[in-house]
Amino acid sequence: MKGKLGSGLVLTAALALFGLVSNPASAGEVTLSGASCFPIGSPPGKPFEAFVAELNARGKGVVQIDLKGGAPAIGSPFTLTQKMAKGAYDIVGCPEAYFGNVLPEAPVLRFSDYAYAVLRENGAIDYVQKLMAEKNIRYIARYHDFGPFYLWLSQPITGPDLTGLNLRVSPVYTAFFKSLGATVQRSNYAQVYTYMENNTVQGYGWPALGWNPAWLKVTKFRVEPGFYRASLHALINLKKWKSLGQAQQDLLSEVGLEFEVKTEASSSPGGPVMKKQKDMMAAEGMKTITMEGADRNKWSAAASDAGWGEVLDRSPEHGAALKKLFTK
Repeated sequence: MKGKLGSGLVLTAALALFGLVSNPASAGEVTLSGASCFPIGSPPGKPFEAFVAELNARGKGVVQIDLKGGAPAIGSPFTLTQKMAKGAYDIVGCPEAYFGNVLPEAPVLRFSDYAYAVLRENGAIDYVQKLMAEKNIRYIARYHDFGPFYLWLSQPITGPDLTGLNLRVSPVYTAFFKSLGATVQRSNYAQVYTYMENNTVQGYGWPALGWNPAWLKVTKFRVEPGFYRASLHALINLKKWKSLGQAQQDLLSEVGLEFEVKTEASSSPGGPVMKKQKDMMAAEGMKTITMEGADRNKWSAAASDAGWGEVLDRSPEHGAALKKLFTK
């Protein structure tokens, strides 16, 4: 999916696959209440704001999103999708780490060995869609990807053994870090800097992109290789989705798929956006700790085993089926 031509072909194929045909007819403009799992204006919150802005610009007279706010100001990000499924909001933008308490199989969305265009063709997204429908949720699209996650540290390590380190975690990598000996604790986005500054934690997991530049003051090392993918997803209340007209559904899907295609290239580990980020960090004095040989294999295997192990424990039948669809 390199270049505008490739992206256009993928998008066209995806739209054709789902039968999305432009339909100017509408029963009138519909306004959806929206919410973000991240603070409004924060680096990880901006992609959903961009999705909303694009939808609203193109959806005048058809469909609009009234973005009510972002977590934690509107409540815990870990309950936002639950609230949406119950009707408190119509549409949300969240990483799958924040709705694993609604959908036990949600982590598979970050483990994929394939581009999302392939997941839509091989039945993987359809499988997830069916599981979400049981929770009164409709999957729209992955609207952004911040690239792979990394371990960021205030002090160096010499290998994959994390014993003695207290690390700030989210559900994404808790099992992974613990499997390598770390102690862990949760915090919200706003607490990361303070916890690093006062040595409450000596490191944290975070994606390559969507990173707070202020954290450079307390972060000295990035550990390679990265692991998993930091994807953000647009989800809508299924009952609300079914109440929309064809024109509204089509526009939501079209914009979502366009964002899904665009992010594929920009979040590539070898892409220009990723390179710019690494160059900026290096210029500010951040050093890279690169695992090699057996250490690298142990690091990557621990990430995969811990991640898929959680899914298979929670959902043996669906987890096994999804692993066949999401991994090579």
